Amino acid sequence: MFFRLLMESFRRQRRRKLLAGIAILLGTTAVTAMLALATTIGDRIHKELAVYGANIIVYPKADQLEVKVGEVDIKPASSGTYLKESDLAKLKTIFWANNITGVSPELTSQQIMKLPNIEPAPVTVKGFWFDQTWGTSITGAQQLHPWWKLDGHWPTQAEKWSRAEYLPIVVGERLAKRYGLRVGERIDLFPADKSEKWNWATISGILTTGGDLDDDVIDSLANVQFMANLPDAVSRVEISARTKPEDAFARKDPETLSPKDHEIWYCRPYANSIAYQIREAMPGAQAEQVRRVEQSEGNVLNRISGLMWLISAAALLAAGFAVSAAMATAVLERRGEIGLMRSLGASKGAIAFLFYAETGLLAIFAGCLGYLAGSALAAWLGARIFAGDGGAHESVLIPVLLPVVVALALVVAIAGSTPSIRAALRMNPSAILREDA
Repeated sequence: MFFRLLMESFRRQRRRKLLAGIAILLGTTAVTAMLALATTIGDRIHKELAVYGANIIVYPKADQLEVKVGEVDIKPASSGTYLKESDLAKLKTIFWANNITGVSPELTSQQIMKLPNIEPAPVTVKGFWFDQTWGTSITGAQQLHPWWKLDGHWPTQAEKWSRAEYLPIVVGERLAKRYGLRVGERIDLFPADKSEKWNWATISGILTTGGDLDDDVIDSLANVQFMANLPDAVSRVEISARTKPEDAFARKDPETLSPKDHEIWYCRPYANSIAYQIREAMPGAQAEQVRRVEQSEGNVLNRISGLMWLISAAALLAAGFAVSAAMATAVLERRGEIGLMRSLGASKGAIAFLFYAETGLLAIFAGCLGYLAGSALAAWLGARIFAGDGGAHESVLIPVLLPVVVALALVVAIAGSTPSIRAALRMNPSAILREDA
């Protein structure tokens, strides 16, 4: 009998149920879209803000030491301290290793450039990784600096120094204009210490960065290490990592925290905590966050997250009001049915369970449809908002969201129908039957 009454309710009040279902559907669609975007928005914003460069810089700790006698700073301009390229593998052993998305070591060398019909000129040569394999991804200078513009192609990391062939290098835009250099032209590079080494090179590209690199020569890290006689050496390392937006807790000094708070701080993906773990893993390294990148990412994430929560709350509230209105009308139409059931001995709990079962079935069905529609909406919004991140058209069908969305639909449906159901149970059955007689 219960299931018959349940099915008859849907058959006889199709319009009311349809309106309530549409309200729940629209609410859960909006919530699903916001939740689906929220699960990926951190990575997407990280990619969008990657144009600002790395968010963690690693350099030799000894380079920051001040050496003074009296009031005179006697520290040399270049202390000759370097990090080890081989130590970069230790980054894969830290707690947040999987959050490191890009690594770009750098080594600077002073060399002499020789061109036909031009006097030898000193140039700064900087070595980088190019298309280096890092775990399951490819990293290097061009990946960490997507705003760099190159007319030509990059050297490859596999290319080693050789006297038998001309190896490709890249020159900065201002350096190229100063000496009239063009892509395909050959130049010779010699170490500034006048050793017997030399590098026969072919210009494979002209680089525009808008910075100091426009005056330099860019080569592979292996070549610069060989020419400078500094095997395994790097001057500094730029690291791009997915991080949690900085808050007051992130800015605390870990050395002043209690063991419990230190563990919490250590296990959160703050830029500071990742930098702290890098210092632990790499001997002689000083790692610091780049605040302009971290603060920009944190501000954007906080504002967008707040907007998403506001949209979700507004959608659920509107759905709740719509369900409440639909149920109030349905209860008024079914007063006679309620009075008859009460007069035949049906308890208030049984009548309430009947109405809640109707609402629950409607919420589950509309919630499932809202999950599918919201996932499609999230994919469409992602394709429009993050059209340039390379993954905007990926599916955002996240199975774990289905029970969450259905549960929210049930909460909204039950909360919206409760006032009407309580009002129906307070009705006097005899008075209702006399009115309908």
